[in-house]
Amino acid sequence: MLLVAARLLVGWVRFGRWRALLGTILPAMTSAGTAMAPPETAMATAETAPTWLDVHMGRVVERAAERLPFHFKCLPRAMALHWMLVRRGRPGAIAFAVLPEARRGTVDDLHAWVELGGRILIGETERPYHPLARFAHGPLHHSPAAARNINHTR
Repeated sequence: MLLVAARLLVGWVRFGRWRALLGTILPAMTSAGTAMAPPETAMATAETAPTWLDVHMGRVVERAAERLPFHFKCLPRAMALHWMLVRRGRPGAIAFAVLPEARRGTVDDLHAWVELGGRILIGETERPYHPLARFAHGPLHHSPAAARNINHTR
């Protein structure tokens, strides 16, 4: 359901209307800027390291996207997983990126992925994307209860 909702938002609603659903914007990344090289500052700790459930949720989103009767690009997939992590109080972030100017000119100039503890859970690619923005739900980094409260008030 989240996957379909994300696709509808991306396809039919202006970004400014649903941007807040992604959380707050994080400081700029300090790495080389590719999807294969997560931010240097995102060192995994016991609290932020991806669990088997985090990884499994990424696989579930990918499987659902492949089985549904319409095409899902990277952004709706990343949004669905990001929302699933938020609901469980996990400190993941969704990243938006663009190809270097010299390599642009295709439908896939833009890309999105979800990262947690320095690991990309969904949207990993070999292409050299440069991050533009990363979003996370700040209060959810500290309290699983906060995730439950936010989800019940919407």
